[in-house]
Amino acid sequence: MKIPTSSKEIIIFLKQFTPCDVSDSLNKHGVASGGFIPNLINFSPTAPGESAVGKAYTVLYAPKSDPRPAVKNAYIDSVPPDSIVVIGLPLDLQTTTAPYTKVNNAMYGGLMSTRAQYSKANGSVIFGRIRDLDEHNDLKYPVWSYGVGTSAPGSLLKVVGINIPLQVKVHGLSQDEEVITVNPGDYIIGDKNGVVSLPDDEQLPSVLEYIPKRVEADTKVSQDIKNGKPAAESQKFWRSKI
Repeated sequence: MKIPTSSKEIIIFLKQFTPCDVSDSLNKHGVASGGFIPNLINFSPTAPGESAVGKAYTVLYAPKSDPRPAVKNAYIDSVPPDSIVVIGLPLDLQTTTAPYTKVNNAMYGGLMSTRAQYSKANGSVIFGRIRDLDEHNDLKYPVWSYGVGTSAPGSLLKVVGINIPLQVKVHGLSQDEEVITVNPGDYIIGDKNGVVSLPDDEQLPSVLEYIPKRVEADTKVSQDIKNGKPAAESQKFWRSKI
């Protein structure tokens, strides 16, 4: 399989794989978390048999009392084609346990998905609450979030940054709190399994090259298991050939 090089080619390539496939490759390349961003729920699903994939277009909300000035232009009217809209909050408004946010207002709604889809975005990931579930699903536009709400964000929040790194607080294994960073331009891959962030860095070509090889190996493992071979034996044999 030819490994893609342009952003457009990479997005098309990744759509045929699951976030789990991408995580397997990131694990192989030393990323213990596999790029997984926990606690997100897929409230509006992807098309059957493919992932939603795009480059992160990041948006940071903050309380109206925040000293940073509000961004003047509406972020939703500048969404690039083939992007995934990723919206977050400052760390002090996040928690490591459900509902993972101190903000009860929804940060994203159906009109935003309508505009994002018109702009040819491929999905939205919201580290907070969303509303208008039927609208997202009627559009068949993929959306992930921590939960749902009813009130719009404008009474509490303002946008203070576009295309800046977003920090996401999660519960860690070795410590109570860890922080994941989603950078603008990271590849975001999501389906019903969850959401993975894949950095656009020097490891990317190798990560992409490994994905189809691992999928092919594990397909053969599955066939072996169905024919009665022990899983550990088959995994060791086929994965050693990658």
